[in-house]
Amino acid sequence: MTFLLALLLMFTPADQARGQRGRGATPAPAPAPAPAGPQFFVSTMSPAEIQNKQAVIETSMGTIVLDLMADAAPNHVAHFITRAREGAYDGTIFHRVISLGIIQGGDPLSKDPSKADQYGTGGLRTLRFEPNAEKHTRGAVSAVLIPNNRDSAGSQFFICVSDQPALDGNYTVFARVAEGMNVAARISQAMADARGAPAERITMNKVTIRDKPAPVPPPFSTETVDDLSKYRATLETTLGRIVLEFFPDRAPNHVRNFLRLAQVGVFDGTAFHRVVKGFVIQGGFLPSRNQTLDEKQEAWVQNLQPEFNDTPHDKGILSMARLADPASANTSFFIVTARSQVLDRQYTAFGRVVEGIDVVEKIENTPVNGEAPVTRVEVTKVTLSKQP
Repeated sequence: MTFLLALLLMFTPADQARGQRGRGATPAPAPAPAPAGPQFFVSTMSPAEIQNKQAVIETSMGTIVLDLMADAAPNHVAHFITRAREGAYDGTIFHRVISLGIIQGGDPLSKDPSKADQYGTGGLRTLRFEPNAEKHTRGAVSAVLIPNNRDSAGSQFFICVSDQPALDGNYTVFARVAEGMNVAARISQAMADARGAPAERITMNKVTIRDKPAPVPPPFSTETVDDLSKYRATLETTLGRIVLEFFPDRAPNHVRNFLRLAQVGVFDGTAFHRVVKGFVIQGGFLPSRNQTLDEKQEAWVQNLQPEFNDTPHDKGILSMARLADPASANTSFFIVTARSQVLDRQYTAFGRVVEGIDVVEKIENTPVNGEAPVTRVEVTKVTLSKQP
């Protein structure tokens, strides 16, 4: 053990997190008194019984779903499944939090509010260390240890809300968050005292084990070009309504991407943040959104390979904004307000305005400071419809 690692194990999460928002967070419960002799858990489950399982943690602040990693830590996974089915986690709390660092829970003592001074000492010394190559990246779920004792894990676990590379190789990663990282982040930011103990009880109401659902195709990934061409998107803005049609025969992946983002609400609450009279109005830029994306929305934001085509950038054409890299387009789009030959085959045109060109003109003529509208022009809602 290096001197640095010794320090990491000895420091409490509050020590580690002080002045390091979301960094260097180390789960370290108060040392528990040594028992007469550890009774280590050894799984009797077959590999098939622990493969492709998820844990659904219903908390008082929302639901977190974990993918249990039987290949990486079979004994830890079997232990977690066993304890969850026994109801061992139901009614426990997240007893230690570090803002945007880690959240820690699973101590059976935390079911009892009268034992608050002992939180962090229960449910340990039942699992031997299972080394693996998994990293403590955002969403990693790992077993809590007593400092300086690798073979001291048990029912307690912690979730990394941000990357914690200092913990790699020192704690057993046995799961990853599949859904609910936004919930874990909110829990980490709960008001807490200097020791990291939340001011209010954040309860795991129920933890259940289920088979991992079969993968579902991404929205709009299976429709034919003909099907895609029948969709319309209606942009409700603070200056009126704009209806778009699409060109899937020319830019199918851009059309699928726009429809997918619209369906999950990514564009709702964004603004037309850039207006250049006689050129374009531009929207869909995520920093202009009036609230952060949720986890499911974030999952569909991705860069697109260009699909440059021969569509002229005439007035009313819908095209995708990008940076210098042609493959950097993701959510930001623009509507052309006058013939702009300079954009042809340099940006991916994938649709056009079929209703509301007068609204486009209103947005184009709104007063600006440089290229930013003086008064916010918001896209309040985007809805999809399909023509017969």
